[in-house]
Amino acid sequence: MRIIQFERDKSKFMAVLRKNVNDYFQENGISSKGNWKMLVKTVVMLSVYITPFILILTVPMPGWMIFPLSIIMGIGMAGTGMSVMHDAVHGSFSKKSWLNQMFGSTIFLLGTTMFNWKVQHNILHHTFTNIDGMDEDIAGRELLRFSKHAPLRKMHRFQHIYAYILYSFMTLSKLVNDFFQLHSYNKKGLTQQQNAKPTTEFLKLIGIKLIYFSVSIGLPMIFSSFSWWEILLGFLVMHCTGGMIMALVFQMAHIVEGVEQPLPSVEGNIENEWAIHQLQTTANFSRKSKIMNWFIGGLNFQIEHHLFPNICHIHYRKISHIVEKTALEYGLPYNIKPTFVHALASHTRMLRSLGSMDTVSSAKAA
Repeated sequence: MRIIQFERDKSKFMAVLRKNVNDYFQENGISSKGNWKMLVKTVVMLSVYITPFILILTVPMPGWMIFPLSIIMGIGMAGTGMSVMHDAVHGSFSKKSWLNQMFGSTIFLLGTTMFNWKVQHNILHHTFTNIDGMDEDIAGRELLRFSKHAPLRKMHRFQHIYAYILYSFMTLSKLVNDFFQLHSYNKKGLTQQQNAKPTTEFLKLIGIKLIYFSVSIGLPMIFSSFSWWEILLGFLVMHCTGGMIMALVFQMAHIVEGVEQPLPSVEGNIENEWAIHQLQTTANFSRKSKIMNWFIGGLNFQIEHHLFPNICHIHYRKISHIVEKTALEYGLPYNIKPTFVHALASHTRMLRSLGSMDTVSSAKAA
């Protein structure tokens, strides 16, 4: 007699997964938040950013030295943003809220504010992952087409080539786009929903920008031995380095083969419940690379991060096996690319596909 197995009730998936993950922490007697490893990483990442800046201000050196120092600062900026700020703003850096607040403030090193990041990332991206018109992370703003539901333009057929140039301007563009973004949040009522005052947040943003430019460009102009154009070029190099790193990491989690881009129904509903939606719209990569995992703050384990944003990334590698096993038991996808190179190649193919007419046809058919 043939044995027939009935599929488990997928609606129970998240409850079972949460229990399995909680059991892991209880059985091992460890906190789901950060520990001394996070503090060490924080010191290292901030040092990579700050040390070259101090050298620029205090040590006379040839003009060409501004470039390697700026590249190092860009690496430190990206590392701090991904490995320190990201966890802190999610409240997973520490059990202590004041520590999360303090290290979340390292986002100022990128020239932006926690408020804009929380709305864009914590609320919109994590709630409406890969949903066109809601998730700003897949809004290519005409130059890039990240969603199969977005309008297709002739230039998009080459986006798999020029996208990587645009990625390097990610943090530079935010220095200006923050104002338009905050204006949009104020207009849509998102600012008020966060119990914040639009005028206050706008004044905060202006203040942060003034302080950031005064420190990052003004101080070198006054105290360093470099010329004004070398300082401006160094500032550009720093942001292009950091922007490229961060853009690549974030894009390879959601714009790769195997992820879905569902649209809500006419009534405004998504077919699957939230946890299943996260599995369908998110991908991991480079699970075995400890160096990659350390530097990018566990963002190669985006599935675990989206399901458990309140858990510190230092635990993602261990709980990823629990998440994968539970997902497969419920017949749910667990999208993982073996290496960074595999993920990058998949992202490039996805960009090429999104730049073709085929995605327009498939989107209309859906």
